[in-house]
Amino acid sequence: MSLILVVVAGLAGLFFFSNGLGGVPRADRGTSAQTVGMAAADTPEAEAATGTGSVSRPALAPVRDHESAPAQLDIEDLDRSLMEESSLDALYQDVNPGVVNIHVYVAQEGLVGSGAGSGFVIDEEGHIVTNQHVVAEANLVTVVFCEGTEVEAAIVGTDAHSDLAVVKVDQLPEGVHPLSLGASSTVSPGDWVIAIGNPFSLGSSMTLGIVSAVGRTIPTAETPFSIPSAIQTDAAINPGNSGGPLLTMDGQVVGVNAQIQSTTGTNSGVGFSIPSDVVNLVYPTLIEQGVYAWPWLGVSGTEVSMLVQEANDVDTQDGAYINEVVANSPAAEAGLQGSTAQRRILGQVVPVGGDIIIEVDGEPVEDFTDVLTTVAFRQPGDAVELTVLRDGEQRQMTVELTKRPQNLDA
Repeated sequence: MSLILVVVAGLAGLFFFSNGLGGVPRADRGTSAQTVGMAAADTPEAEAATGTGSVSRPALAPVRDHESAPAQLDIEDLDRSLMEESSLDALYQDVNPGVVNIHVYVAQEGLVGSGAGSGFVIDEEGHIVTNQHVVAEANLVTVVFCEGTEVEAAIVGTDAHSDLAVVKVDQLPEGVHPLSLGASSTVSPGDWVIAIGNPFSLGSSMTLGIVSAVGRTIPTAETPFSIPSAIQTDAAINPGNSGGPLLTMDGQVVGVNAQIQSTTGTNSGVGFSIPSDVVNLVYPTLIEQGVYAWPWLGVSGTEVSMLVQEANDVDTQDGAYINEVVANSPAAEAGLQGSTAQRRILGQVVPVGGDIIIEVDGEPVEDFTDVLTTVAFRQPGDAVELTVLRDGEQRQMTVELTKRPQNLDA
């Protein structure tokens, strides 16, 4: 069995995250975890394992051994007009001063490990966005700017659910400027993007590619929740890129590079970036309060596949099938129902009896990702109106979201 990861793009030492299935996040409709969280990437060399224990993970789809890696982008095939209009050199010169290398030092049992990641300046006050997994448990964090100045940075706030963190330096060197956050919701497959960061501790490295897909759901390393609306790209992302920006050709940050799918621990043409819409949601609160409170519904589920449709005798493959409702969760309080039994169809075990969410606040739901995304961009205390199918009949339910618990087993 090949090991497929959700690797990291962060530190000099790698952290490999796998659900034991040799798989990667579902790239299409439906994922299996309502817990909206984010994904991890690299960690210091002193750390040897994820330490995730038996925490449940989103469903990962296997990548078969015979599938070949995506072909690398051939510069000769690039549209010449695109190259002339965008002027990659000019773009690099403009945005690189806002990108930083991050060094971390972690003391464990008398030993000191070190790692390297990336980040980008978000404001004139010296705040820098990076991945949470880059600075997790760091005893010392330093930032190296593009002209070589290295200074100590303080960790201002971290959020394991989004794998985002903010660090701060006292003063920005001359010529260093913040980068602008764009709207990841406007990005489409085929759009050209660049990644700048510190792969393998090779600072200020730029790679070019396209957006391969949008709307991916990726797991987090430290929580049972998932990150919605992630961007998939074939721009080369490698260990050390974690926390660095994914940018459009006009210099707008649309993602924070966080994970790769790989059998080797290095880039194979599939990378994942935390969307800027999530970054924009989280980072101001991390600066102000040091933490971010995510809303919680309390269900896990999947897509309405052909077999789920047949087993549950429904006339649609749209919607989010609810497999499990967490006890004492908002969903449980509202009366949502998970699977009550199983059926075997074509040799496959298929859940039956669970509610199928077909609308959230009057908006149609195509798959489970729609529910994850909608909930993620709400706040604890918000009420959402759900339309569900149960036993072939529609029901209206109101769920009041609460703050995510620290431990789902509690």
